[in-house]
This record gives sequence, structure tokens and C-alpha cells, in this order.
Amino acid sequence: MNVTETLSQGLKREFQVVLNAADLKSRLDDGLQGLQGKARINGFRPGKVPVAHLRRLYGRSVMSDVLQNAVNEANQKIVTDNGLKLAFEPQIRFPENKDEIEAAMEAKGDLAFTVALEVLPKIELADLSDVSLTKPVAEVPDADVDAALERMAGQNRTYSNKGEKAKAASGDRLMISFVGTLEGKPFDGGTGEGIPLDLGAGQFIPGFEEQLEGAKAGETRTVKVTFPENYTATHLAGKPAEFEVTVTEVQAPEPVKIDDELAKAFGMESLDALKTAIREQIGRDFGEQSRRKLKKSLLDALDAKYTFELPPTLVEQEFASVWSHVEVDMKEAKKSFEDEGTTEEAAKADYRKIAERRVRLGLVLAEIGEKAKVQISDDEVTKALVERARQFPGQEKQVWEFYQKNPQALAEIRAPIFEEKVVDHLLEQVKVEDQSVTREALYADEEADETAEAKPKKAAKKAKKADAKGEDKADDASA
Repeated sequence: MNVTETLSQGLKREFQVVLNAADLKSRLDDGLQGLQGKARINGFRPGKVPVAHLRRLYGRSVMSDVLQNAVNEANQKIVTDNGLKLAFEPQIRFPENKDEIEAAMEAKGDLAFTVALEVLPKIELADLSDVSLTKPVAEVPDADVDAALERMAGQNRTYSNKGEKAKAASGDRLMISFVGTLEGKPFDGGTGEGIPLDLGAGQFIPGFEEQLEGAKAGETRTVKVTFPENYTATHLAGKPAEFEVTVTEVQAPEPVKIDDELAKAFGMESLDALKTAIREQIGRDFGEQSRRKLKKSLLDALDAKYTFELPPTLVEQEFASVWSHVEVDMKEAKKSFEDEGTTEEAAKADYRKIAERRVRLGLVLAEIGEKAKVQISDDEVTKALVERARQFPGQEKQVWEFYQKNPQALAEIRAPIFEEKVVDHLLEQVKVEDQSVTREALYADEEADETAEAKPKKAAKKAKKADAKGEDKADDASA
């Protein structure tokens, strides 16, 4: 096997591999001799089938295995001898000349093929001793606890019958039955009986609740609405419908009581205990937001420290992922780039920068994690997998089995754990100073932070989904 480098341009490499006919014949003979002891063919005793006969029967199949093994061997030799880290699996190009291929299959001619590679850049780790970060920290306001109590009390609110002649008003609860029709015909999911409806809560499609205001118990009204264009049931999206709605009861809300009884309804022994639990939960939410902002600042600092060539294919794949989200969002919103004050070309340029940033940070974090010997335990992966499975109630077993059987999917579970560990490692190397801020300041500019890679155009708003995932997904290259 002769291997010759034919291209070294940036992160692209190409090698020509030549397998001479004698080598191919030797490998083929070895394969056939190995098959000789296993083959069971009528008319021959076990282990006594002539090699020539085996070659006529299985020669091409064995040679296919020979070539596959030779390709794998060549790939390994190229990577090992040149100390390369691959960005992608090698691309193999065999000769287009069919006669050359046939000659090689018969071990009567040399086979030359090309191995095209895209390698990862060599990254020299930067000195972070001059990096200073500010971590925003907010105390939980009493008003937030009180607001949460009000919401919980509202969820636990009781209602009482207003009487037969009472008119329904916003805030009342109606018990209704209805039959919906499209073009005069009932449709699946358009019928309901004994359904509670809180007027003003926005539970039903737009326009439905408003038409029931002022209704009395026993009254029937025809409600005309149009399903939203982005309605989840696509067969109904954008279509006008009519509902014959009968109000069976009008109920008025009882005054909200925030006391020990409310706490007990939520499994707490006292109102003070409930307040403590609420404050702790809000505190955890604040802590997660504080961590997100600190991490964003750290990634910004890393991005400013590193400049190197990026693997083109990695960038293209990341851009394709980002852009697919943008297109879906634009389609759902029924908007054009002109509506957003930009052009498709300008928007693509912005999102390409986001993709480049993700790839660059992913490679940097991977290198830092490798040098720091960051490890992920099986227990950590199991815990994360359990949390993922819990997101699909009733399907936990199927989700668990899916990840166990798919190494690539399981790598997507491991990657965020790896990233957070690397971030923790980096935060120990930089200066971090706590800064007291208000709740409003803690959450201010959240969307702007997530879309900082795109210039401040209206179109950048679409990056929210893409880049909110991007900052937590800079690990893609490290998976």
C-alpha cells in the first residue's frame, strides 16, 4: 500500500492510495483460505473445497471485503502517520474507469483511489488571566412572591352559581356544551359537553369567548370564528367555523384567600412554608438566569480571544441548521424578509456569522476540555437521560431505549454536560465579580444577548430560537 499526499490546502487534505495487484491477490488469497475451512458446499468434504472453486463462487464478495478493509487501513494509516484530527469521516473517490475497477476486483491490476479529508484546526489555548467577568445577582423581591401566591390562589379559586338570570361577565366561569361545523358539517374535535370556560382567560381560539359575554344559563348562541393560520390541527388552520354553544351554568369566582388552607392545597403545612418554597424556586430561576448571562459573557470573551480557520463543512452544516429554523419561523409568521426590514441575502450573512461563532466556540471548548481532561461519568449521563425521558410522559421506556440504541443521540445528551463542565473549569481561571441587580435588569436584553451575533436588525429577532440553542449548543463539535 503506497500513500501519497496530493493536496494540503488550509484544512483540506487529499491522499492518493495505491494498492498494487500483488497485494490485492495476496489479500484475496488469505480471505479465500480463511473461507476454505468454513465453507459447506455439496460434493466437497468440509475444509476440502478447492480455493479455485471458492474463488469462482465467492471471489467478488471476498474482494469487496478486502477493499473495504484496505480502505479502513489506509484511513487509519493516514490519520496516524500525519497526526490528524478529522472533522468528518474521510471521503473516498474510486476511479471512474470501470475497467480499472474490474481489473482490481480480479486482482489483475492496481487500484488507485483518493482519500479526501477535512481536518480540525490546531488550537493554541489562550491566556485567560486578563479576563474579568461580571455575574449579575438579584435578590428575590417580596412582590414576586406575592404575585406567585396570587397566581396560585387564582388556580385554586372556587366558583359558585350566579343564578339563572345572571349574565356572564369577564372573570366568570361558564359550563358549556357545543357543536362545531365547517361549511355546515361537523368536524372531528369540534364537539364538547360540560366544558368549563373562564371568560377572559384566552383558553379558546380568538373571538370565541368574547361572543359569550352577557350569556345566561340555558341560553344558546351561534359563535362564529376563524381558526388561526398557525393552528396545530392543520386541517382546520385558517378556516372559518361556527359553534352552537349552550351555556348550562354561569359561575362567579369566590374571593381569593391566601392563607394556611391555600398552602395545604398545594401540599405545604403552612403559608410561611409555601412562601419559603416559592422564594427558593424563584431564587433558583434567578440563579439559572445569572448563570446564563455569566456564561454568555465568558463565551464572548473566548470568541474575542480566538481566530482560526474553520472547517467549511462544519460551518455549512451549522448554518443549514440555523437557517432551517429561520425559514420555519418566517413561514409560521407569514412574513417576508422585506417585512422585517432586511433582505434574504443580508439575513443569511448575519446567520452565517452565528454559525461560525458556534463552530469556533465548539472547537475551543472541545480543545480546552480535552487538555483539562474533563470527564463525564455514566451516572451523569444516566441522570440527564432520566430527565429527558420525563419530558415525554407515558413514553419514558421508548425514549430510554431510543437513546440506548443510538450512540449519536446519546452523544447529544453527553455534549451539554461536557460543555457545562468546561465552563465551570474556565470560570475558575478568570476573575468573576458579583454585581447586585434588580430582577428587571437580570432579565433585561435577554433576546438581545441571545442574538448578539446578528446585527441589530429586525430580522435578528428570528435568531432567538436559533441562538438560544446556539449558546447552549456550542458543544456540537465537541460531541
